[in-house]
Amino acid sequence: MAAPLNPAPAGTRPFPDKPVGTVDQQMPFDHIVVVMMENHSFDNLLGALPLTKGGVEGLTFVGRRATDSNPGIGSSAAVGSFPLANTAQAKNVTQSWQATHMQIDGGKMDGFVRSVNNPEPMGYYTPTVLPFAYSLAEEFTVADHWFCSVPGPTYPNRRFLLAGTAFGGTVTNPAALLDPAPPHGTIFDRLSEYDISWASYCTDFPMTLTIPSIFLKHIDHHHTHERFLHDCQAGTLPAVSFVDPAMGQVSSIAASIAGLPSFIKDMVNWLFPPPETEEDPGDMYYGEAWAHETVEAVLRSPTWDRTLLIYTYDEHGGYFDHVPPPRAIPPDDIAPVLPTGEYGAYDMYGPRVPAVVVSPYSRPGGVCQTVYDHTSILATIERKWNLPALTRRDANANTVMDCLDLNASPRLDPDPLQAPSKMGPSGPVAQSA
Repeated sequence: MAAPLNPAPAGTRPFPDKPVGTVDQQMPFDHIVVVMMENHSFDNLLGALPLTKGGVEGLTFVGRRATDSNPGIGSSAAVGSFPLANTAQAKNVTQSWQATHMQIDGGKMDGFVRSVNNPEPMGYYTPTVLPFAYSLAEEFTVADHWFCSVPGPTYPNRRFLLAGTAFGGTVTNPAALLDPAPPHGTIFDRLSEYDISWASYCTDFPMTLTIPSIFLKHIDHHHTHERFLHDCQAGTLPAVSFVDPAMGQVSSIAASIAGLPSFIKDMVNWLFPPPETEEDPGDMYYGEAWAHETVEAVLRSPTWDRTLLIYTYDEHGGYFDHVPPPRAIPPDDIAPVLPTGEYGAYDMYGPRVPAVVVSPYSRPGGVCQTVYDHTSILATIERKWNLPALTRRDANANTVMDCLDLNASPRLDPDPLQAPSKMGPSGPVAQSA
């Protein structure tokens, strides 16, 4: 899908003839909940969906064997996709800017093994290992052409989610936290300006800190995950909620600062012990358990009938995906800051990531192949409240309305989602070994 020749500019409103803040009553929700997990591609997390779900573009199977592959290392044989036996995470994967461009290889999608000289990127999970992820995909609408916003790591992609641009960012490291605020502000600045309620709920580290001005300007909008569960149960969610899983970022940031005395790092680890998290190199069980609790809280909330939840991942984590990313609209005139010898721009999406749109109006077992990226979340918020787009990217992004069937009767009491078990393939490896 080619980018439009005459894209709408930043500042464009979905309904230019109506005042800013006008609610779109055709969108059947009053609450938008955004859950963004960490570091997995669509084929890695949900690649086995074609075995049970028609019309989804996952891995290709002959019988029950995946036939997708990547060239091996040097002259070695090709490496085929293979099922992962448990929830342990691969160690030899990377989603750095340089590695991701090597993996995409001009759309050939054949550089995943070569980028790390290891077969691990070709692994994929099955429903027995990730029961929650697959039950969520079976119960609601899968968006199987959701791409991360930029072919690179966590911070740039989360900046696109929050501001519609990475404003030069290409790396994930503590130095990036000193970058200035984006020139057009963030979605939270827009919401606050027009008195639309919002909150950022975090489990340990608010990912709004990828743009520190958000935290500094809006600290009173930040709450714990326990508060999110309470607000779901009480029916007091704000209009827009961003909910972050455990990241383990406090201790990892301290560990990465060169020259920081070891006793300081030890003290940080004592004060902020690394949490149980699916963030690499953690165990996928913890992400599944956290996500199950979080999504079930939304499904059982008294406001479920007027809620839309978007569940996705920030980027692909270096894992294989077979669908070439399309061209994308550069968000602004700020070029990525790249080390000498690296290449690329903000004019292409990154690899596909898992995405499920959860609503009483989601099609059970449905598949939507509209092209999305993280700025589609911004576009959906902006359309609901007729807000000016932050950048060219979100001004032209698709909303998630294609994932909903407004003619269907709403499912007000959906079946419970399947939780991971601590025993067997879905449990943490250290406990099930």
